[in-house]
Amino acid sequence: PSLACHAAVIFLHGLGDTGHGWAEDFAGIRNSHIKYICPHAPVRPEDESGIKQAAENITALIDQEVKNGIPSNRIILGGFSQGGALSLYTALTTHQKLAGVTALNCWLPLWASFPQGPIGGANRDISILQCHGDCDPLVPLMFANVTFKTYEGMMHSSCQQEMMDVKQFIDKLLPPID
Repeated sequence: PSLACHAAVIFLHGLGDTGHGWAEDFAGIRNSHIKYICPHAPVRPEDESGIKQAAENITALIDQEVKNGIPSNRIILGGFSQGGALSLYTALTTHQKLAGVTALNCWLPLWASFPQGPIGGANRDISILQCHGDCDPLVPLMFANVTFKTYEGMMHSSCQQEMMDVKQFIDKLLPPID
């Protein structure tokens, strides 16, 4: 079997964080055929132009992986808090067909800019795993906007069960190719 990765997970950290901690979290659930990318994002305000600019940067990152030989439909985009918000927004606005989205402790930004009813575009039927702690004081549960899992007692952080659910979601959408 080839050692080359033929799938990718791009995971975006939250405001004031870096990609390092998430890279460590993914080290515990990683698959050898999947490339895990935890980029460091600049600290920037979450206004409309900032979100749109960040989404363009993420789209460019996806394009780079496609150039490296990983088809976009073998890429899961995800993130935590502001990173999760960006991953949802990017997936719902990009022309690239993605495998899925893992959105942890977040919300859909600029939600009023989406038309009513099903969202058009490449990822209209995308699989989304949205997870949230039921004790999160920063992003209250009521801001969530798709069916998702909650974790009892979890605040604005991650937990082992959540990471295992993320792993299960990734394994289902990005199985090895024989």
